[in-house]
Amino acid sequence: MFIFTASNERDTERLGTALANVLPPGTVVGLIGTLGAGKTRLVQAVAAAVGVPPGNVTSPTFVLVNEYQGGRLPIYHFDVYRLRDNDEFLELGPEEYFDSDGLVFVEWADRVADLLLPERLEITLEVTGSDSRRISIAGTTPRMEEVVSGIQAAIGSA
Repeated sequence: MFIFTASNERDTERLGTALANVLPPGTVVGLIGTLGAGKTRLVQAVAAAVGVPPGNVTSPTFVLVNEYQGGRLPIYHFDVYRLRDNDEFLELGPEEYFDSDGLVFVEWADRVADLLLPERLEITLEVTGSDSRRISIAGTTPRMEEVVSGIQAAIGSA
């Protein structure tokens, strides 16, 4: 596990750049945190770092899943906050996204954890101040823990 302290949005952008540079294609990332913790902001930072045109990334709360193209990797962005049950998540066809070469981000991942791939990255964002966040990054398998180590090394050089 890697704990990252973001004191401001610039730090979140640095973390997003590190994620974009290290995450292998096909990675599923579960995002966990309260409303306003910065889950969508982190996805925006990753998208910008892979080359998705600015302004394209928005919270998919009402759409449920957004697809962002135009960068070196596609990004698939789920928000399961408004789903009533697991069946509604399955109706979105997550397995097609999980089998892709894109990066898949699932906001409120703790609500559908049993339906996500067993191998994934889990990022928990905690509000510690008006602009600051404590961000915990963990892998669910040894391979994903290696990715976490790569993120930690990349953030040090960002």
